[in-house]
Formats: sequence, structure tokens, C-alpha cells
Amino acid sequence: MKDVRKHARELMEGYCKVCPVCNGKACAGEVPGMGGLGTGSSFMNNVAALSDLRFNMRLVHGAEQPDTATEVLGLKLAMPVFAAPIGGVSFNMGGKINEVDYLEAVLGGCVDKGVVGCSGDGVPPFIHESGFAAIKALGGLGIPFIKPWEDKELFEKLDRAVATGATVVGMDIDAAGLVTLRLMGRPVGPKPLEKLRDIIAHVGCKFVVKGIMTPDDAKRAVDAGAAGIVVSNHGGRVLDHTPGTAEALPAIARAVKGQIAILADGGVRSGGDVLKMLALGADAVMIGRPVAIAAMGGLREGVGKYLEQVRGELVQAMILTGCANVADVDGRVLFQSL
Repeated sequence: MKDVRKHARELMEGYCKVCPVCNGKACAGEVPGMGGLGTGSSFMNNVAALSDLRFNMRLVHGAEQPDTATEVLGLKLAMPVFAAPIGGVSFNMGGKINEVDYLEAVLGGCVDKGVVGCSGDGVPPFIHESGFAAIKALGGLGIPFIKPWEDKELFEKLDRAVATGATVVGMDIDAAGLVTLRLMGRPVGPKPLEKLRDIIAHVGCKFVVKGIMTPDDAKRAVDAGAAGIVVSNHGGRVLDHTPGTAEALPAIARAVKGQIAILADGGVRSGGDVLKMLALGADAVMIGRPVAIAAMGGLREGVGKYLEQVRGELVQAMILTGCANVADVDGRVLFQSL
């Protein structure tokens, strides 16, 4: 990964510094780009909330060879990881690699390692078109995410997303306030419960709502018929001063665990971070910026190398916390001082 990151740093100069610790401090306010909005506090809070958690190290057990495999949203995964939907290579990452090659790297690299990647949406059209094409080429192995546009554009894109062969489709409702779209004059916005019900009924396949940060919104997603939610603040790119997703996740899990698939993103950098999110109540995680950097620096092979690293770290963390499989992971994994 050292060479992959070095190459990514060269290609992303001026857009991402590929810092040794990707915590949002060096890129605060750099939107467009890879930073967080405003002070960057929401991005920083994502990373800090996870790094503040500690593990209970347990060694008197028989979990010598943990099984990281799981099934989420009907998708069989070698580990509970998805690549988050990130697009806009030209204005967020420097454009030294085109959108088609980038998405083929992300989605193909995920398939190679037994997990699933997501495609994003935005302006100009080649962002979602490249994602749709990549998912279709992989036989539907991917989750296309559509932004919360007004009806005509939203429903047209949802129909095209389903036509890729994907069995799960999502909407990143947290993009309602995305600066880059506002600058381009494109109408996006929040969706009331009845509208969300209509959207999910129209799609007709499993639907994921990304951008849930409160138990109330999680319950509304359940009521609307969603198959899954993503606890996410859009990488800290839409609203300054939100809590980290790891802070919001436990209350959301208490409210809807078992009723809907719970995914979480924001600040996940390692296999240890994956385990922490699972312990807080997630069924799986999404990883954004590190996958994007791996794709920029090493294309499909780079993504594969990064995912191998994450799985190795996850296995090690599971062994050292006494987790034989993903179902074993719960709050006992985390240390709480008395």
C-alpha cells in the first residue's frame, strides 16, 4: 500500500494530501475536494469518535480462525464491508484518472475480494452513467446510489439503476445540502415520509436510505419500507458540527436493530474500525476515502490490496477480542471504564 498511496498523492495533488492519518484536519473546508465542509468538524468527529473507542483484549477462548463472512441485504460478503458511493473524480480528486476507470477499479476491486462496491451520482451525467455501466458489466454486483433529486430526474435515474441488474438500490438523502450540487444549481432536497414511501414502492427492489443520523429518522426509514439504512453524515461534507457517526450509531441501533439492515460509514480506516462499528450495532460498514485513494493510486489492484489489508486487520482484531464470527461481535468487544 505504500506505493499505492505515494502514487495517489502525486495524482491527487491539490485535491487530497493522502495524509498518514486521514482525519480531515489538513483538508478542512476543501469542498469540492476530499475535505469536510466549513471547519471540517463533522469529518474530524467521524474519525475521533472511532479512535476514542478501546478494545477489551480477551485471549481465553477458542476463536483461533475467525470467520469474517456475513450476509447483508441479501448480498453474501467475505467481510462486512462495502465501498461507499464516491463520484466526481474530476472536481474532487483531480481528474488524472477518468470516472470510468475509477469506478471499474472500485467496483471490480470489491468483487475480486468478495465484497460489494457502490456507485455515486451527481453532475455531469457521466458520473452516474459510468457507475451504471460498471455495475451492469459486473452482472449487477454493486449498489447504485441516486441523489434526492426532484421527481422527474429521480424516478428516471432510479429506473436506470434497477436496469443495471442490481438487487439493491440506494438514495443518499444526506446529499440534500451538498455544496457542489448547490453551486451547479441542481434541485435536491429532503424527502417527507410519504414521498419516501412512494420512492421505495416505485423501485420494487431492496432500497437503502443513506444519511440517517437520528433514531427518529431510522424509524421513519423502517416505516417507509426501506430494507436498509446507512448511518452517515456524508463524510462531513454537507453539514458542519454534526456528531461522528460512531456517536450516533448506538442509539439508532437500539431503536431499529433487527427491523432493518444497519450500515455505517464515516471515519472507517482499518479492520479495527470495522469491528468497532459492528460492536456499536452496525451490520456492516461503508468505507469511502481510503477506497478512493486506493483506486486512484493503484486502480483495481490497489483497491484489492487495501481490502486485503482491512480483512487482515479485522481477523487480528477478532482473534484478540474473542470473536469467532461476525455474529459474535457485540458491545462486550469495547472497553468501558467504570
